[in-house]
Amino acid sequence: MHFRDFNPDNLLRGQKVRMWLDVAPRADGGSWRLPFLSVTGASDGPTLLVLAGVHGDEYEGIVAIPQLFEGIQPGDLRGRLLMIPVCNVPAYESARRGSPIDGLNLARVFPGQRDGSITEQIAYWIGEKLLRQADFMIDLHTGGIAYELPLLIGYIHDEDAFGQASLAAARAFGAPVLWGHPLPLPPGRSLSAAYDHGVPCIYTEAPGGSGIDAHVADCFLTGLFNVMKHLGMLEGEQSRQPLAHHLLGHGDLDSVIETPVAGLFQREASLLDEVEAGQRLGAVQDESGEILAEIVAAQAGVLIMLRGLPRVEAGDGIAHLAHQLFT
Repeated sequence: MHFRDFNPDNLLRGQKVRMWLDVAPRADGGSWRLPFLSVTGASDGPTLLVLAGVHGDEYEGIVAIPQLFEGIQPGDLRGRLLMIPVCNVPAYESARRGSPIDGLNLARVFPGQRDGSITEQIAYWIGEKLLRQADFMIDLHTGGIAYELPLLIGYIHDEDAFGQASLAAARAFGAPVLWGHPLPLPPGRSLSAAYDHGVPCIYTEAPGGSGIDAHVADCFLTGLFNVMKHLGMLEGEQSRQPLAHHLLGHGDLDSVIETPVAGLFQREASLLDEVEAGQRLGAVQDESGEILAEIVAAQAGVLIMLRGLPRVEAGDGIAHLAHQLFT
């Protein structure tokens, strides 16, 4: 079925659905299509949208969503659970952060375009057919192959009802780090699209790498169940990790400390370290071991992101800082 013909309101109450939603033709004669999973409860309740694989090299959310699908029975659910475990299929098939087809980053093009490139079309149909129907959204991310972040929940930091709903769900998810983002949000994100639709939302980050961290996937799964219980979709007690850090920052990982040169980055700081302005975070060296550039903190803060892949090119992001609210 093509996305344009899909309507979540046609999903039958008390059923699970596993299907594919077509987006656009492929050059080989097939179709670019996204996997879609849903569980529709036997009784009314909120509609929760869960996304993963917005970046093609982030795997734990892709693992957690089918586990969530298998772990919920329609008779136990109030409302609807809508899930796409792999949003950016072109990037996923090539194990890249962005699409090799049009060179775009799906997390930067929302709300997309109906007749745009493949990445823009994916963003458009997710927004039009799923996000518009949702009462809450969760987007599962990690640091991917190149970056490392602590296991955290990002939320919209604001005093209005929208911000408070985002914060409450972030707390319910149960990660050890909360990261609040004041308005206005950077454009193009799933969160900014959700905000524009009036849909409260949160997202995850976690340590990256080329494999699948089973602990992170388990934490994602537990967090998803926690939020569903918080929203009144499921019965039961929530299982949370103790909160270690509550941070504040704009969350724009396009605005980071960059390396001015290519080489091998050797870091001298760790995630969640509190650093001072001017403190050396590491250095970039050439193949002979000569130091080509020192990487220093531009301001005081808490290290919320660090480069995990040692090989760097000029302009690659190295680190990002946030501010501590409280622990």
